[in-house]
Amino acid sequence: MTQAQNVLAVNNDLPIRTDKPVHSGKVRSVYWLTEADSKRLIQEKGYDVAPDAPLAIMVISDRISAFDCIWHGEGGLQGIPGKGAALNAISNHWFQLFKDHGLADSHILDIPHPFVWIVQKARPVMIEAICRSYITGSMWRAYSKGERDFCGIQLPEGLQKDQQLPELLMTPSTKGILKGIPGVPEQDDVNVSRDDIRNNFAAFNLKSESDIAQYEKLLTEGFNVISQALADIDQIFVDTKFEFGYVTDAAGNEKLIYMDEVGTPDSSRIWDGPQYREGKVVENSKEGFRQLLLNHFPDPDILLNKDRMDEREALARDNALPAEVFEQVSNTYVGIAEKIIGKPLTLSENPKQEIIDILRDEYQLID
Repeated sequence: MTQAQNVLAVNNDLPIRTDKPVHSGKVRSVYWLTEADSKRLIQEKGYDVAPDAPLAIMVISDRISAFDCIWHGEGGLQGIPGKGAALNAISNHWFQLFKDHGLADSHILDIPHPFVWIVQKARPVMIEAICRSYITGSMWRAYSKGERDFCGIQLPEGLQKDQQLPELLMTPSTKGILKGIPGVPEQDDVNVSRDDIRNNFAAFNLKSESDIAQYEKLLTEGFNVISQALADIDQIFVDTKFEFGYVTDAAGNEKLIYMDEVGTPDSSRIWDGPQYREGKVVENSKEGFRQLLLNHFPDPDILLNKDRMDEREALARDNALPAEVFEQVSNTYVGIAEKIIGKPLTLSENPKQEIIDILRDEYQLID
């Protein structure tokens, strides 16, 4: 079997029983189960959710997106070998750690296969909850141009690129286009301050003003739990993005939970500790792939300039990246996953068939 066959690139064509369109994101596809199947699974498996909660099967892929485009490699490679399994394994590890520390539950109810989550429908909070411990990336670019106010927080003068910040910073942005919020542009992914959120908490889908403190607590404590665990393996947790939502448990209690993925190389920057102490930044995250792309193409402005999106999409569509680039990225993802979970990653030879077999035989979700 070739490496290209080991990669799960297309994940929206599984024969899972559903009466809604499959939602396919950049990396994951979501299959909403029928009402009957949701009720049956809740009963059979004893999930701690409301008896009528809508459930979905979430299938990860090995696709890689960067600069809002999906990239492919030579030899028919449509994804990064091991990437999907690495992302899910890392998220599963952190979600378990959050539970162990009594933080909050996640939207995941069950993990039938390394590529698959069974999740409950949550009412998302419309905030990309971003936490930063070091000044780098977009924050450094803005700071180096003289900006000092970030989401209502004033940064001191004299900071150097890639240095640790005086304290952990929360720099939230909008998740999706939010309308009618004074001072907040109607576009996706714009920075907002704590005051913006407090004065318009309902517009961000927060239930009450007191839930702002709860989301901030889950954000900072979640960040600190991961940061400490990474420090134990001499890795640095630089910054990350969390997402939150509301669900109702079997007893009828509404609660704020973690959603999407947490602390992965796709949603975070992770630096190698020994290299950082020697003055070098070595990325154990997708940021390394972004840098490879910026160095690979002669005109990196195409990747950075939102006004050149058509050219960027053409670049991603028409250029198969060298196989060694994909191999390097695969080594990064698999390597950091194995460090975090403390054991070798289980890699599937034929993930699609395995998923079909398990969901048919053990969950009766495939006819």
